[in-house]
Amino acid sequence: MAVRIYWKGYLKLSLVSCAVALVPASSSTERTRFHTLNRETGNRLRQRMVDEVTEEVVENEDRVKGYEVGRGSFVQVEDEELEKVALESSHTIEIESFVPRSEIDKRYLDAPYYLIPNEKVAQEAFAVIREAMRDEKRVALARVVLHRRERIVMLEALDKGMLATTLRYGYEVRDAAPYFEDIPDVSISAEMKKLATHIIEQKAGHFDPKKFEDRYEDAVQALLKAKQAGLPPVQAAEAPSPSNVVNIMDALRKSVAVEKRSHSGATRAPARRKPAKKSAARPAARSRTRRAG
Repeated sequence: MAVRIYWKGYLKLSLVSCAVALVPASSSTERTRFHTLNRETGNRLRQRMVDEVTEEVVENEDRVKGYEVGRGSFVQVEDEELEKVALESSHTIEIESFVPRSEIDKRYLDAPYYLIPNEKVAQEAFAVIREAMRDEKRVALARVVLHRRERIVMLEALDKGMLATTLRYGYEVRDAAPYFEDIPDVSISAEMKKLATHIIEQKAGHFDPKKFEDRYEDAVQALLKAKQAGLPPVQAAEAPSPSNVVNIMDALRKSVAVEKRSHSGATRAPARRKPAKKSAARPAARSRTRRAG
């Protein structure tokens, strides 16, 4: 299949290097997108940059970036000045260290990419690095310049290729403590925990992304098809709003009962209807026929 390459360069481990390419591992292009229109004419609208004081339109050649240093006070920065401080792409993903995957907090994970060998001669070196990481159960940390900005990237073996995930810097991840500090320590009874654990066990399964449908996207597509066909749109029933449970123990017990009925109904075959009692006046052959049916 044709591969849309996002970045290409070299993967380097000490003196070993091989040509590689990055391919986006996720996409949002399939989502429904809307344009903004003039309700009266149906024509598309175009955004224009307007001076907030003079309300005059400012053309592209008169626009400049500005960093606010005080209320209403800005330092102007030219594109040429940013060009001078931007990092030049080295076209190299140079591995700096190998760490256990468990040490990388999931909050630092940013965007996923597939890393693949980009030349036939690179396949052997690529496989050596991949399998060594797999055997050692470690991931690689490296740096790469994307759009003139240096990014940390985590590399891990994935099937015949690698998964490359850009990581956030420390200053980009908020500390959880200020958000959790007002949550009190709650004493939970063993029975409550046992009931909650029972519900978890009944709902236990395995992750399968195919089971999860984008219901909003489906509803939008249904709306568009209905409007194109001149039909009235179908409105989804409003879901009841949940509220805080007052009697948690009672709610847990009811939940266990509901989940038990749901689980047994999904796994147990429907009971067969018992054959009617044989009548003395009914012929035996006919009675056997009814039982067989």
